Amino acid sequence: MQHTPATPSAQETTSTSPPRRGIAGGRPGDTQVPGPLSGVVVADFGRVLAAPYATMLLADLGADVIKVERPGAGDDTRAWGPPHAHGESTYFLSVNRNKRSFVIDLGTPEGRRDAHELVRRADVLFENFRPGTMDRHGLSYAQAEALNPGIVYCSVTGFGSGAGAALPGYDLLLQAVGGLMSVTGPAPGQPVKTGVALVDVLTGLHAAVGVMAALRHRDATGEGQHVEVDLLSSLLSSMVNQAGGYTLAGQVPGILGNRHPSIAPYEIYRAADRPLVVAVGNDRQFRALCRGLGAEELATDPRFVSNADRVAHVDALAEEISTRLAPRTAAEWFDLLTPLGVPCGPVNDLAGAFDLAERLGLSPRVTPADAGPDDPMRLVANPIGLSRTPPRYERRPPRLGEHTEDLRRWLNG
Repeated sequence: MQHTPATPSAQETTSTSPPRRGIAGGRPGDTQVPGPLSGVVVADFGRVLAAPYATMLLADLGADVIKVERPGAGDDTRAWGPPHAHGESTYFLSVNRNKRSFVIDLGTPEGRRDAHELVRRADVLFENFRPGTMDRHGLSYAQAEALNPGIVYCSVTGFGSGAGAALPGYDLLLQAVGGLMSVTGPAPGQPVKTGVALVDVLTGLHAAVGVMAALRHRDATGEGQHVEVDLLSSLLSSMVNQAGGYTLAGQVPGILGNRHPSIAPYEIYRAADRPLVVAVGNDRQFRALCRGLGAEELATDPRFVSNADRVAHVDALAEEISTRLAPRTAAEWFDLLTPLGVPCGPVNDLAGAFDLAERLGLSPRVTPADAGPDDPMRLVANPIGLSRTPPRYERRPPRLGEHTEDLRRWLNG
């Protein structure tokens, strides 16, 4: 790409550098190779979650992400806690590895000069400020394009840049007005939010895809462009079959609790000790479930022969299955039903979920290469597997302003 920093640090490499020993794909000792986005410089003016999550994904894949932060406070999430690890917010730490922190005061002429020079040298700019904020600092898309015609400029908003531009884009608000809460909850009339800021994460994923597509176009044509991603559109797209049921058939879905609107049995049941999920997706799996339950007669019961029959008689089916699951523990049912090809499993907490991933060899936790013995940081692995250029974990999330002087020297060099 076109704007690789002239003086890479000890943790950086370029496409012409020899391989180094380090961490690749989360395994100490692997030979390090340049990431697929090596040489891409990202000026990251984003904060909180959606934009930082997107830029962390790019950083894991080799991009040099320069996180621009305000003096004194930095990203809002630095103050979001508890929980904390080594005195730092785990919220911030979860989405900011592999980045460099550059403190810039956009309210001063010196700060604006630094920001403008950074834009001149960057391949990508991320921002998720309120409308007009970037314009006031000479950093709107039109202004950035004038500084750097090849810039890929990504704006993340709550409700787009038109009539909804001034609306605040908080994840909880989007889950409500965007329809997600209308299909999430224990029963009709009891909407609840998801247990994580899911809309922000989905928007970050869409932003990362959009930026990589724009980079591909720029490589082919030399043209930069404006990438716009908003939380509402990302949520509507991510509601897939529920949204499609409305747009294609006019059906407005409601809350089904833990049931599926189109598949049965596909919900949570109670075993002897704790909840157990059974997620049967076809008739063959249902027959296997009946065999495992010692109730093969259910497979030929006219109420349950086909999936459509089972959905139509879901309450009766749930009663039959619950009665048969009650005598054994969730672990016993998992061990009995899984070999038969029945998708099932206990409802884990996060400790159980990470333990499962570890037992399956998925290596869900990684340690950045620059984490010292007094800073044994364990972060969640990037889920993307690449056989030749795996994600890299070179830098712990930066301390506020940690790289400001080095970056300023680079800009002034």
